[in-house]
Amino acid sequence: MSRTGDNIYKRKDGRWEARYIKGYTLQGKIKYGYCYAKTYREVKEKLFILKSSANQNSDQSRSIKTKFSDICDEWLKIKTKKLKVSTLTKYSTAINNHIKPILGGYMICNLNTRVISDFSDYLLIDKGLSAKTVKDILTLLKSIVSYLSKDIPKLKNIEFVYPKENMSEIRVMSYTEEKKFIDFLFLDLDRCKLGILLSLFTGLRIGEICALRWKDISLREKTLVVRSTMQRLKNFDNSNKKTQVIINSPKSSTSFRLVPLSDMALNVCEKLSCNTPEAFILSGATQKYVEPRVLQYRIKKYSQECGIANLHFHVLRHTFATRCVEVGFEVKSLSEILGHSSPRVTLERYIHPSMQLKIDNINKLSAIGL
Repeated sequence: MSRTGDNIYKRKDGRWEARYIKGYTLQGKIKYGYCYAKTYREVKEKLFILKSSANQNSDQSRSIKTKFSDICDEWLKIKTKKLKVSTLTKYSTAINNHIKPILGGYMICNLNTRVISDFSDYLLIDKGLSAKTVKDILTLLKSIVSYLSKDIPKLKNIEFVYPKENMSEIRVMSYTEEKKFIDFLFLDLDRCKLGILLSLFTGLRIGEICALRWKDISLREKTLVVRSTMQRLKNFDNSNKKTQVIINSPKSSTSFRLVPLSDMALNVCEKLSCNTPEAFILSGATQKYVEPRVLQYRIKKYSQECGIANLHFHVLRHTFATRCVEVGFEVKSLSEILGHSSPRVTLERYIHPSMQLKIDNINKLSAIGL
């Protein structure tokens, strides 16, 4: 019996035979269907019609056969070319570390609201993950289930209840701490200290500082443009290195931004300015860079040397935002400088007014007799 692709064979009696997957047994074994015709073209046409019919009725058979882990892999593969490397890494980590170990063994027909609720409780209580982390995992899980529900409509009825996030107190440097830290960094200024000061004076994220080149800073215009970010991410290539440093576009479209420089920020840039536009500001070289985790080590070292506790890079960003509000910054402008999607993000996460500012605002009521 000769074969001509698509499981189509020419029989000894001269007829053409085609085989296709008709469904699955309760044990998940394939059930084949067959069709016959006098010519290859006729059997090909019949095969197409029968395959289409089988696909339309495949909801139940697919749900019996397929494990949710397979769907996770299928969804991730589809998204691979559409996502940034950083986003793909984040999704892959959440799927492999949290979703597949617990839900991967479920047949997709057995997924329901109760299963998702128990999964959420497990992440919160047994694994001790934060509410925000669990919410992010559930949001990802909902996207995968939504993709699957196109074939299995009943999955649209699954409810996702997100845990309530308790807003923890954000560390912001006091005026005394900030001045002490600035004085320390200026004492023996180098390029890494320059990057830390720039973050404190502009609110740039650590990855944005690491990817910053001298061509991005205009001393004449007194501006800085954010066009890239640097991250160390999981390496998906077949190599011995588990991670790799990636320089990519910023976090979101609003993260592309033009930031005005204060006189103090301009001053620190002028001290270590470089005539090579493509050079990184943290290294002064075009091919050599300082990655985020190295800068994290540096700020930890500097904070210990000058006696300031619990200081990490994101504290600089929160401190910058808080100082801007304290001097009367308009929130919309501040939101754009920080690269936020909306002023609401700025108000909810980055503004931490001091008690003195609250007192000053209350005292303003006296001016109108209240």
